[in-house]
Amino acid sequence: PSMIASVQEQLTRAAKDENVKAVVLRINTPGGTVTASDIIYHELKTFKASRKVPIVASIMDLGTSGGYYIAAAADTILAHPSSVTGSIGVIVQLANASELLHRVGIESAVITSGPFKDSGNPTRTLRPEERQVFQALVDDVYQQFIEAVAQGRNLPLDEVRQAADGRIYTGRQAKDLRLIDELGSLHDA
Repeated sequence: PSMIASVQEQLTRAAKDENVKAVVLRINTPGGTVTASDIIYHELKTFKASRKVPIVASIMDLGTSGGYYIAAAADTILAHPSSVTGSIGVIVQLANASELLHRVGIESAVITSGPFKDSGNPTRTLRPEERQVFQALVDDVYQQFIEAVAQGRNLPLDEVRQAADGRIYTGRQAKDLRLIDELGSLHDA
């Protein structure tokens, strides 16, 4: 099953079990898609609203990007001093292999239903209007990300935006920035 389905299943079981007094999330991931992270973030928020039990996130070696997005839904976030976290940002990576293909005699023909259907096509240079489309997409998703962090961490949007330039932080640095609450282990969580 997918990670989303697994988390949903575990939260459903925890919601039905009155013996559950808290949920501890062990996070060890560089992240993934924004949509998957956002779905899990909202599943945790929904669980928290219905069960009113604390959620504690414990960042292991790595809790960056989408992993941090998920952690932001927790009431408390712990990380080891040497854990790597942060990387709050969005990236779209596109390759341009047109020169290489031209050198080896490969030519590409693309037929589309609209001028943006093949945006990001690696066989040609990105057009300025396509760059604007991708930038608008990245900006919108980035805004959603920092809003989720600001809400989850109960921090001002401007404070989150300052820390959300894509860089990674150690657990110690993240604590100083209020991106996590405490330094500690899974056992502490």
